[in-house]
Amino acid sequence: MKNITVVSEDRIGLLSDITYILGKSKINIEGVDVVIIGGKAIINLTIKDAEKATQALTLNGYKVMESNVLILKLEDKPGELARVTKLLSDSEVDIQNVHILSKDKKQTIIALVVDKGKKAKSLLQEYLVEESHPI
Repeated sequence: MKNITVVSEDRIGLLSDITYILGKSKINIEGVDVVIIGGKAIINLTIKDAEKATQALTLNGYKVMESNVLILKLEDKPGELARVTKLLSDSEVDIQNVHILSKDKKQTIIALVVDKGKKAKSLLQEYLVEESHPI
């Protein structure tokens, strides 16, 4: 999976436009997170075909950045995210982004973006769900 980030001036209909472009291009969104800061919209999308998504959005005037994503499955209980983040910090892996993709009473699926992908992948092997792009 890849994480793409779109940074744009915030406006009504922005997310609608972006999701329309991706849908029209037959690109499925696996996860989404939107933050508005100082009039800027920061839209993080987890997508399998990031190259196609980046191309579609760029052709429509959006600024897009890509990064690799690890998809992890954690037990849904207190302390699980702390265990993973401590393992990474103790190994000097910087967490750049975390998204909860889904959650039920048994498990939580998260998307994790880090600065040292290969090292993180090795450390978190037991939690990995999917890896569609090499890190």
